[in-house]
Amino acid sequence: MTSQRRSTYPGESAEPRVEHDANVWRIRSAEAVRQVLRERDATTQAGFASETVPSRRNDPILFMDGEKHRQQRSKTARFFAPKTVSTRYRELMATRADDLVAEALTEDTFRLDQFSLRYSVEIAAQVIGLTNSPIGPMATRLERFFEYPHGDAADARRGSSRFAKLRALILGNIPMGAFYLFDVRPAIKARRAEPAEDVISHLVAEGYSDSEILIECVTYGAAGMVTTREFISMCTWHLLTDDGLRRRYLDADQHERYLILSEVLRLEPIVGHLFRRAQRDFAFTADGQTHQVRSGELLDLFIRQANSDESTVGAEPLQLRPGRDLPRGIGEEVMSFGDGPHKCPGNALAIQETDVLVRKLMALDLEVVQEPTIGWDALISGYSLRGFVLRARRPAPVARAFVAGRTP
Repeated sequence: MTSQRRSTYPGESAEPRVEHDANVWRIRSAEAVRQVLRERDATTQAGFASETVPSRRNDPILFMDGEKHRQQRSKTARFFAPKTVSTRYRELMATRADDLVAEALTEDTFRLDQFSLRYSVEIAAQVIGLTNSPIGPMATRLERFFEYPHGDAADARRGSSRFAKLRALILGNIPMGAFYLFDVRPAIKARRAEPAEDVISHLVAEGYSDSEILIECVTYGAAGMVTTREFISMCTWHLLTDDGLRRRYLDADQHERYLILSEVLRLEPIVGHLFRRAQRDFAFTADGQTHQVRSGELLDLFIRQANSDESTVGAEPLQLRPGRDLPRGIGEEVMSFGDGPHKCPGNALAIQETDVLVRKLMALDLEVVQEPTIGWDALISGYSLRGFVLRARRPAPVARAFVAGRTP
């Protein structure tokens, strides 16, 4: 059985590869998407509701651009460097994966989406510095925050009813308020007393206010917890429904396992759209034709379509085929981590974290009791997988090792 793409956003098309309408560019060509993202200082962040968020003295790194963004990326790069990830966090990942798998094996069935949330929250919390509150409740608070219908709140704020505006503001801030009160504030207090090697300590040293640190924690939480949770579930879904791929993954060395996971991410990018706003005129090329972008225009970059651009990824772009022959400079995940100055800094963390847990899961004799339901975030056309229920049919030797507290 050959795995095919499962995350197809309703109504999206692969054509036309480039279109321009009413000062909006819609770009589906991998070549053109890469050019736009790499065009130095030509565009600014326009996605993730960045253009509706009031500017602060210290904006979230996701919303920064230009020299300020480059400086901050340089200062925080040490937390996400591949060597740091491997030496500092691999043992933590292995230990937590062992503990969670052992816990799951005590139940008749378990939900992978809940299981992977706890795991991804705990790993990201160590990197960020959110280590002064219990992981389980923090994971629940983050889930409530990210699954709260923020778009509805924004719509209500634009409405005419003052009561609707007030209700939206109150309800929209309850999940964030709880996250700050129980998770972020204790971490800030602890780092001010005794700095550590983590993101919050860095932000405290940079003079960020509590509210600015909160927003950064939400930003890193979205990038490092929520997206990795979906990636773990999607990789597991593909591997459990493709026996050949699962055997290949289990027999592979780390390099090949990473190729397989990166190909899943290429096929199933968690963020479906990136948006940029042109700050000056510039040109990009697609299929031999040059297009001129004017200052002020919006660029909507279709990541799912770019990742399945046959001219870049080769034949059968909607099928999972690890080890594709890609053009020089294009990673195995193509545009799933973005590119250019805003390329996701946590790519090494996400791949290693996913591999550690998924490898342990694949060593078990698991069956899919209920396949996940795919939901969609309209803001970025990103998917969520919920209700993914698994069962261990019999305790394999590796499972008994987990229960006994030994990591194979």
